[in-house]
Amino acid sequence: MTKRKAGPISDAEEARIQAAIARDPDAPEVTDEQAAQGRPASEVLDPALFARLTQRGRPRSETSKKLVTLRLPPDVIEGYQATGPGWQVRMGEVLAAGLKTGAHGRKRTA
Repeated sequence: MTKRKAGPISDAEEARIQAAIARDPDAPEVTDEQAAQGRPASEVLDPALFARLTQRGRPRSETSKKLVTLRLPPDVIEGYQATGPGWQVRMGEVLAAGLKTGAHGRKRTA
């Protein structure tokens, strides 16, 4: 799906928007004096809150994962994918359980 870009607005539409802004008592224009009094969020917010608000990305996982390339039979992949979202996690859990139970077919040496 492509996003539609709004075209330029007419002078009449711009005038209507500006009139609505001027009539709105809850959203007055910021004066130059008010703007000059503004301070950065880092100065007015609690440092912990500011750090949390400026964090980027998602939180780090407690257990890091390792990216591998693995060739598996199509029916295995399709079977796990058919179980829905999170199929990779479920596959990893089955592999981990196999290590614990010794179902992997080899003895652990360490």
